Amino acid sequence: MTEIKASCICAKFFLIFSLFSSASYASPEWKNQHDFDLEKADLYSVLNRITWGVNSSTYKEAKSIGVNQYVDQQLHPGRDELPIEIQSQIDAMTISQRPVDQLLIELEQRRKKVDSILKSTVSDNEKKTAQLAYQNELNRLEREAASRSLLRDVYSRNQLLEHMTWFWMNHFNIFPGKNNLHAMVGDYEDKAIRPHSLGKFRDLLAAAVFHPAMLRYLDNDQNAANHINENYAREILELHTLGVDAGYTQRDVQEFARILTGVGVNFERGTPTVKRELQNQYVRRGVFEFNPNRHDYGNKVFFGKVILGQGLAEVNEVLDILSRHPATAHFISQKLAAYFIGDNPPAALVKRMTNTFIQTDGQIDATLATLFKAPEFRQSLGHVFKDPIHYVVSSIRLAYDRKPILNTTPMVKWLYRMGESLYGRQTPDGYALSSIFWFSSGQMMTRFEIGKAIGSGSAFLFNPEGQQAQEHSAFPQLANALYYEVLQNSLSQTTQQALEKATSSQEWNTFLLSSPEFMHR
Repeated sequence: MTEIKASCICAKFFLIFSLFSSASYASPEWKNQHDFDLEKADLYSVLNRITWGVNSSTYKEAKSIGVNQYVDQQLHPGRDELPIEIQSQIDAMTISQRPVDQLLIELEQRRKKVDSILKSTVSDNEKKTAQLAYQNELNRLEREAASRSLLRDVYSRNQLLEHMTWFWMNHFNIFPGKNNLHAMVGDYEDKAIRPHSLGKFRDLLAAAVFHPAMLRYLDNDQNAANHINENYAREILELHTLGVDAGYTQRDVQEFARILTGVGVNFERGTPTVKRELQNQYVRRGVFEFNPNRHDYGNKVFFGKVILGQGLAEVNEVLDILSRHPATAHFISQKLAAYFIGDNPPAALVKRMTNTFIQTDGQIDATLATLFKAPEFRQSLGHVFKDPIHYVVSSIRLAYDRKPILNTTPMVKWLYRMGESLYGRQTPDGYALSSIFWFSSGQMMTRFEIGKAIGSGSAFLFNPEGQQAQEHSAFPQLANALYYEVLQNSLSQTTQQALEKATSSQEWNTFLLSSPEFMHR
């Protein structure tokens, strides 16, 4: 009997999936229009685009103050207040309590101890136990970072800030599986990326460039005079600032690599012995280190400009050049536009955003304001297919609003299954922003399963990790005031007919979370 019921539900899922063939999936046709007031745009659609997904509390707040004021508040966020239960979870994390430099130095000592054990004559079982304990601690710290990130995405009132934190984490991508980056990724997100996500691009760039996680990930800790490693220099130019076709040469890459020599990390408690004449050049901040012994002090020529050999100041001089270069303004504006309004954004919009970026010396919030006030933004609403993280977070936000979940592990696993796990992209280019990468039959079936788990209350989000699997929360009531006031109007007649065929509230929830309209933002 159970097998027959499951078969019927799967058949209904395939019926819903068939709706996508007739759903609006193509990018909108761009038309030239005059600038418009956001108040004239559909409130639900605007919120669904600039937040991680609409829920009842967000909709009520935005409706009470007006969409223009809400968007302005999101562009210039104040102090955030998470639900007490959520903040308590974050405060209890090791990454919230311990300075990252202390953690990293201690972990380095622990790694050396494990290496010593592996070289010793103890049993294979003891070696395996020591190695596993060390790796488990690294993995635990990374899981804390992922959990903190997801909790903020779901519950933060500063939705756009968290949105942009994910965007920039993807733009300045690192992979924790390399070296001991597991222990650094939380600090990288919290201290380097998040504070600058809506600020000045120059500050964001510097924070990413100098963070030990990025330095280790792209091998600049191996870059030294007479032992040049070009990896970091090339990726900064190609992926982080100018873009691929900005006109720089292999010589520019080589010269930039020379400028970056000596910029690295130090996980030891002490400091190295530095030549007496260079001691005033030595810099140590946490585990970040500029070691003048390893720096190439010769003059360099970068983009036609002579960079005098003066140590760490050379890097800052080049960051000024890169952050203010027109190619960077265009590359960043293009990427922001593609993220918020879909594939192949119109050139006219990108040009206006580029001009704003240049005129404001790289202010991210101002560049986004130009985007949000553009007619092209309004035309794109509802047309962008959600990538996995947008789908997962928006589902939880709609289902539970401000009700605190106790376990983010199911969310982490869902993202892994859909191929967009947090911090899971191994290459520095980050996950693809194009919708086409996330639209497939396999992807959709996974989403249907996730929708069913959430809609039926069987996702185990309310079981603290490590406790016996028993859901402590009833299934969400998605057929609520928000649905009848707002969501219902956004659904096609075909989708509404599908919802009417649901045989239970849980199945109705599942169908709503699996509908073509909910898959778009």
